[in-house]
Amino acid sequence: MPNSKTAIPFKGTAQQHEQLLAVIERYKDQPGATMPVLQEAQEIYGYLPEEVQIVVAEGLGMSLSEVYGIVSFYTQFTLNPKGDIRVEVCLGTACYVKGSGEVLARVERKLGCKAGKVKPDGSFSVDATRCIGACGLAPVMVVGGDVYGRLTPDDVDGILDKYLKA
Repeated sequence: MPNSKTAIPFKGTAQQHEQLLAVIERYKDQPGATMPVLQEAQEIYGYLPEEVQIVVAEGLGMSLSEVYGIVSFYTQFTLNPKGDIRVEVCLGTACYVKGSGEVLARVERKLGCKAGKVKPDGSFSVDATRCIGACGLAPVMVVGGDVYGRLTPDDVDGILDKYLKA
């Protein structure tokens, strides 16, 4: 079952809640509604905490355990919040053989945040990802939607400094 004990408390707004209810209303009578509702819920909130899963379950007439089973099975869904700035380091084969493991280690040291975690202040999250489709630029890192390629660990500090100062 979901664990509501995350480092960053749930901060859903009334507007987000209304958006979610509208999504549920739009899909609730359609076969296979769960996936599109969860996908849109994640777009609204950025992740799928227990509080959101409860609203989805109630709105679609499902049990919380059914919703949680889907959320925890599919890798496209995340149970944990992401930081204001997301840092993703590709560990796909092409990137990994060209040193992305060392790039990730440098990111973790620079931000003081391990992969799969969010800084306590919510400013950054770090994720190790699989192939992002930029193999020709390996190793690749995405910071706040900006793609950086052909990286070495020595490139990391300069790139992240731009976002730390913002």
